[in-house]
Amino acid sequence: MQDTPNITGRATFRTDAGQRHLDSLCRHFGRKVETGMTTGSGWVQFPFGRCEMAADATRLRFSALAPDAAGLDEVITVMTRHLERYAFREDPRLDWQLDPASAPTFTPKQEPPCTEEP
Repeated sequence: MQDTPNITGRATFRTDAGQRHLDSLCRHFGRKVETGMTTGSGWVQFPFGRCEMAADATRLRFSALAPDAAGLDEVITVMTRHLERYAFREDPRLDWQLDPASAPTFTPKQEPPCTEEP
């Protein structure tokens, strides 16, 4: 995991097959990138960010983390598209929410005072 602060997005998929989908996603991505899984949880580490998953009897929860907005968008896009393929019979609809605590803050650049030339 990177030492830089992360922007985090979260989504939940209501399903009775959360562990099966988690296993399928981790095995699939494990062919190309680093992954890990245990009963009830798993993660995928992409070059542009990471997705952590947790499954229980009624849902599969996703936490997408990335050092910047572009990376977060990529993690969310990749995970959503793959879940749609693996769980197509359940018509998954993920409503990703940005974690307000991780949202980047905007600090306006301090401009030097304007001086007129004589």
